[in-house]
Amino acid sequence: MYIFIIFKKHETRGEYMFKNILITISAIAFVFNSIAFADIKFWTTETQPARMAKQEEMAKAFEAKTGIGVEVIPIDEKDLGTRATAAAAAGDLPDVIYHTLQYVLPWAEAGILDVDANNDIIKTLGKDTFAPGALKMAKKGGKIAAVPVDGWTQMVVYRKDLFKAAGLEPPTTYANIEKAIDALSSNDMFGFVAATKTDENFMSQVLEHVLLANGVNIVKKGGTKKQGRALKNSLQFYKKLAKASPPGELYWKQSRELYFAGKTPMIIWSPFIMDELAGLRDSAPPTINSDPTSPELASKTGFITNFSGPNNVKGAAWADVRYFGVTADADTDEAKQFILYSMDEGYTSTLSIAPEGKFPVRRGNASDPNAFTTAWSKLPVGVDRKAPLTDLYSADVINNIVAGLDTANRWGVKEGELSRASKIINNKFINRITRQYIDDQLTLDEAVDEINTVLASF
Repeated sequence: MYIFIIFKKHETRGEYMFKNILITISAIAFVFNSIAFADIKFWTTETQPARMAKQEEMAKAFEAKTGIGVEVIPIDEKDLGTRATAAAAAGDLPDVIYHTLQYVLPWAEAGILDVDANNDIIKTLGKDTFAPGALKMAKKGGKIAAVPVDGWTQMVVYRKDLFKAAGLEPPTTYANIEKAIDALSSNDMFGFVAATKTDENFMSQVLEHVLLANGVNIVKKGGTKKQGRALKNSLQFYKKLAKASPPGELYWKQSRELYFAGKTPMIIWSPFIMDELAGLRDSAPPTINSDPTSPELASKTGFITNFSGPNNVKGAAWADVRYFGVTADADTDEAKQFILYSMDEGYTSTLSIAPEGKFPVRRGNASDPNAFTTAWSKLPVGVDRKAPLTDLYSADVINNIVAGLDTANRWGVKEGELSRASKIINNKFINRITRQYIDDQLTLDEAVDEINTVLASF
């Protein structure tokens, strides 16, 4: 850009300076008007480079269709809560946030989410096209506070070949898991790899799953629930898992590495592990043989979504559902359009970001109730090599994991106290006290008493 300055021979110094100021302002205005700014901002916790690239592609497709620009902003999941709270205080929230279940009701109550806008989106898409459990988890009064996007069911991942060779039943109960630990632990094999890193959400998820399996619930309608025998039994069981594990602070990384190396027969993980088990990701290869691309480990692996403890014979599954939320600071109409596109015309692309862990919670539309489930099942998974999940695992395995989303539970959902339960989970004090009990810093009774003391403050 060229700016030509012309001035008269007899202009005064003040007149010349004033003209320069006007020219500078005009130049700055020209530059700003030449820059294309995004119409809406979208925060996402899908921050891996490949997933970011897919989200950028979706944003461009949406802009091409609607003329609405989208700035895709990666936010680490561990920072999401504090970033959202700070942005809300500054009146600078993005237009749309992709977030976890644990934030839905707390953010709705704090005024971070625009509940009416999100509920309108559900009505437009058709409430009956969504998995009921995903909607129920986001219910605030008579409205749905955020839009369910995708979900997955946590699983006990186990070596079915080793179980069969040892004459063991599948790990569907506390008792079966304990028997397998006793039978399969050796100098070369850790009986389990438990989550013990207390500041990781992974430990919160695994621990809630284990406690739910034994019927432990931390809330009741209107408050918290005092814990007793069921929690004691669950903590004793979890301590056995931890004592059968390697020492140190363990989370998803170590559990995956040890299972892939054939150093443990059991871990608890999400379906995101399913493509890696089949040798489709070079950064996380199975190492049980000399071929890191081999599907051998996948063929030897079984999955259990629902398991039970002695105080709850029906057992429980644990699921995580992710949501889109229009925020209180949003350009509401444009934010709604973005979510409607991402959940309908662009929904298959939304799921394709990571199909192995993004099970469809919107199964179909008015013309075909299974449209999205069918399209999802054919999406290729993997990073360095690709294959549909249906080529890697049997239809029964896939159907059982998808069905787990319909029956899975979370603390506080049934009681309408998910908000209270989320605040308790986010505090992570149950993780810390459990770890103190595992490390023999507290007795069982002391651990339960401390948990009850802190629970009473919520």
